[in-house]
Amino acid sequence: MASVSAESSPNNLFNALRALLPPDSVLTESEDLHPFECDGLSVYRQLPLAVVLPETVEQVQAITRLCSELGVPLVARGAGTGLSGGALPLADGVLLSLARLNRILHIDAANAMATVQPGVRNLAISQAAAPYGLYYAPDPSSQIACSIGGNVAENSGGVHCLKYGLTVHNILQIKMVSIDGELLTIGAETLDAPGYDLLALMTGSEGLLGIIVEITVKLLPKPERAQVVLAAFDDVVKAGEAVGAVIAAGIIPAGLEMMDRLAISAAEDFAHAGYPRDAAAILLCELDGTNAEVSEHIRTVREILSAQGATEVRTAADEAERQLFWKGRKSAFPAVGRISPDYYCMDGTIPRRELPHVLRQISKWSEEYGLPVANVFHAGDGNLHPLILFDANKPGELARTEEFGQKILSLCVEVGGTITGEHGVGMEKLDTMCVQFESSELNQFHAVKHAFDPRGLLNPGKAVPTLHRCAEFGAMHVHHGKLSHPELERF
Repeated sequence: MASVSAESSPNNLFNALRALLPPDSVLTESEDLHPFECDGLSVYRQLPLAVVLPETVEQVQAITRLCSELGVPLVARGAGTGLSGGALPLADGVLLSLARLNRILHIDAANAMATVQPGVRNLAISQAAAPYGLYYAPDPSSQIACSIGGNVAENSGGVHCLKYGLTVHNILQIKMVSIDGELLTIGAETLDAPGYDLLALMTGSEGLLGIIVEITVKLLPKPERAQVVLAAFDDVVKAGEAVGAVIAAGIIPAGLEMMDRLAISAAEDFAHAGYPRDAAAILLCELDGTNAEVSEHIRTVREILSAQGATEVRTAADEAERQLFWKGRKSAFPAVGRISPDYYCMDGTIPRRELPHVLRQISKWSEEYGLPVANVFHAGDGNLHPLILFDANKPGELARTEEFGQKILSLCVEVGGTITGEHGVGMEKLDTMCVQFESSELNQFHAVKHAFDPRGLLNPGKAVPTLHRCAEFGAMHVHHGKLSHPELERF
């Protein structure tokens, strides 16, 4: 096929796609494209040139070969619940939705694994494994809707990642399609695979290296018992210090989550979880294991939390109350959406010891900017999710919100953390990548991208900034004094 750009001849592209797929699998009309114009970060919007919805791996291969031959950019999309703009379409590119690759291919109970397609919902894996006494551990708050393919692309975590790890720790093998249409198997259905650990490289690669079309995940036995302790505090900093005290005692909870007053109130109005509205912060600490082990740890954790200044310590009376406590936490994001026209969800990660300092600084900046912040995060592993409340209809407020958010992420780097824990870089954090990484490191990232995708057609412009962009970002922010991190001085 002769090489021709989609921009100069979009009809050629549309006709070629329709020759590969059923009629309802190629969308080109504006009204059909609008549902795909953004992911969960709706401040970035763009209509794609076309949307394709393949139903088989072979169709995915045919689409990638066509885009490679025509030099057309290709962006993969899962359920669209991402919060970093990673699935933002390109005006001159094709958006490839994996929603119709949604089958659970095999549950191997004897070997505790499941093989699924990328469009399978996270929660559906545990539901399918439940009859065998098994479940899939990573559980993002959006697990009722988010897809496993997106989880792999972003290396998602969830409320139980403290004990059971992120997505990268819970998958064994993937199959991916390269930009040239080649089907590659990475990893193995064993605890280890020969050669370089390309599985870890692919996990969190945000669609820059290939299109994931199959995933084999680890399953775990459901614990004999799981129970949640809810602790209320009259001070957010005290709650942050209590997190470190629990871990220092040698106890690794299945989950250790924190919410501040604003988040508590919003979640309680939404989920009616029984949270104490007068608390400045609450901790949710889940212990799981054998009956004897959980009983011992519950007693120890209650003593620690009381000693750390908790004003109330409550243990879930039964499974229904445990689920209710978690419902409130997992409903926090949509709940906050009910009390503000817009909110900006951050995703930095810090060492646990820095929680009190970072929380104080966020509170100080919140007052300076006049923008409320609801703090909801995985306290146990230091993954912060401050929700900055704003109104995009007010002139200049979005820009101030983004500036506030950049300060939070730069602070995370300053105290020894990272700019993302599980949401990915996407479009949102391109500039703060310049704060975290040296130019030599960014060059290495680009070299990896080039090795898999020499023409830069897979999700271009995402995750890894150009050195030119970093130079412009550094010069602007040093000149205006908006950021003072020493990393910026080199630009």
